[in-house]
Amino acid sequence: MIENKAKSIFVSLCLFKIKHLSLAMNVLISLCWAILFLATPPSDTLRVIFWNLENFFDYRDGGTSTSDAEFSSRGERRWTRKRFQAKCNAVAKGILWAGTQEGGLPDAVGFAEVENAYVLRQLLHSTALEKLDYRAVHFESPDPRGIDVALLYRPSRLTLADAKPCHLYQEDSVMRTRDILLARFHTAEGADVALLVNHHPSKYGGLEESEPRRRAAVERLAFLADSLRAEGVKSILAMGDFNDTPDNPVYGLLEPSLVNLGRPLQQKGEGTIKYEGTWELIDLFFVSPEIQAPMQILRPPFLTTPDKAHAGTKPLRTYSGPRYLGGVSDHYPIWLEIEM
Repeated sequence: MIENKAKSIFVSLCLFKIKHLSLAMNVLISLCWAILFLATPPSDTLRVIFWNLENFFDYRDGGTSTSDAEFSSRGERRWTRKRFQAKCNAVAKGILWAGTQEGGLPDAVGFAEVENAYVLRQLLHSTALEKLDYRAVHFESPDPRGIDVALLYRPSRLTLADAKPCHLYQEDSVMRTRDILLARFHTAEGADVALLVNHHPSKYGGLEESEPRRRAAVERLAFLADSLRAEGVKSILAMGDFNDTPDNPVYGLLEPSLVNLGRPLQQKGEGTIKYEGTWELIDLFFVSPEIQAPMQILRPPFLTTPDKAHAGTKPLRTYSGPRYLGGVSDHYPIWLEIEM
C-alpha cells in the first residue's frame, strides 16, 4: 500500500510539465523511479511497448537526407535543440506513464522513425529515464529518409544474447527501407525470447504500387520467425508499424509461426492512427502460438488532443504541417504483457 502511494506521488511529479521543474527535481524523480522499480523482484512477466515516434530526428543537419535538413535548427521545421529535448522528455513521460497504468515499467520498448544513436542516447541520458537501467539496440538502415527502428531493454530483466539488422529483399536486391531488428534475449527465469522490431514500407505512391514492397517485408518476417522456431525458440514477439490493418490476407504468410493479436481490437473499431476521421490499426503485435495475451492501445492523456476536423480525439503530433504542436507522434503506442 505504501509503495503504491509513493508511486502515485512520484507519477504526479513525473507527469507535471518537465520544463517547469529544476534539474535537481528531475534527478530526484529519476532516483525515486529507480528505487521503486529496480527494487521490484523479477517475475515471469514480460512487458513490451511499441511506438512509432514520427520523425524523431536530432536537431543537427548531418547532410544525410532532405528530411535530416528539414528537421534541423536552420531547416524548414525550425527543429531546435529545445524542441528536440521537449520531445525526448515527452517520450520518457509516455514510458513512465505506461508503467504506472500497467503495473510496472516495460522491459522492452520498440521504436520506429528514430534517426540515429544520438537520439537514443539523449532519450536515455537527458530525461527522467536517466537513472533507470534501459539500454539501446540500434543499427543504421538503408532507408532514404534516414529513419530506423530501435529497441530499448532493461538488462536487469533481459540479458541480450545477440542482435542484428535483417535487410528486406525484393527481386534479390536489398530494399532501401527500414531493416527488421532482431534481438534475442535470456530472461531471469532462463527462457529464450526473440524480439523483432518492424517498420514496413508505407503506401506512399499508391496502394497497388506499394503492396509488393509490404508483401516482401512480411515474407522476410515469416522467414525469420520460421528460422527461430526451427532453432527451438518458442517465445517470439514481432512488433511494429506494419502500414496495413490486421485483416490483410498477407498476414497468413506468418502462420503458423506467428499469431495476429490485432484482430479483436480492429473488430471493435479501435486504432493507433487516425486518418480523415477514421481510426486505423497499423501498429501491431504478432506472437508465437504459445503466447496468450491481449494487445492494448495506450492513450496518454497528455499526448491526446481534440480532433477539431472530426469528432473525438486524436494523438498529439509534434507538428501539424509546418505548425509546431509540441506532441510526439500521430501514432499511439501499443502494449503487451506476457506470462512467460
